[in-house]
Amino acid sequence: MGDVEKLTKKTIEDGGILAMLYFDIHAKSEELVKELATGFVNGLIQKQGVVYALGEIDPPTGGEGDKNWSSSIAVKILTRDFAVLGGICMAHSPYTVEILRPDEVKLKLSEAHELLSIMSATTAEYKRYIITKLSKPEELLQLQENLRKRAEMGKKLLKKGEK
Repeated sequence: MGDVEKLTKKTIEDGGILAMLYFDIHAKSEELVKELATGFVNGLIQKQGVVYALGEIDPPTGGEGDKNWSSSIAVKILTRDFAVLGGICMAHSPYTVEILRPDEVKLKLSEAHELLSIMSATTAEYKRYIITKLSKPEELLQLQENLRKRAEMGKKLLKKGEK
């Protein structure tokens, strides 16, 4: 058994997940597609909780007329646990995911909490971005007022709980 297989087996025994993630990428030029895809895979490799990742980038196609170039990326990734894989999927939106090993995913309660926290933080960031980009100034003021009221309510509940 090779070193990579030993590492894979040990990581999965400790709760790790081996998966294939598939992404598409688009850019104005063939060279830019290659550069973006390479940088993207390198970014995945360096994420906390990723044990290893290996990306295969298909040759870019398109570019005829005013069309963008595009490519597909297949990434075999080993993560320390399901929450790390979930976070990567939330942040990078692969068009499909295939769990290779283990055959069954069991989550400890702490892992479920971590995954739900990642999901909440990611969707909150998306919401914040969308709202700030699409809202009119008066709508932003109303949102800020609603958040202030929510914070006051939370403060009152916390004081009530201390009694």
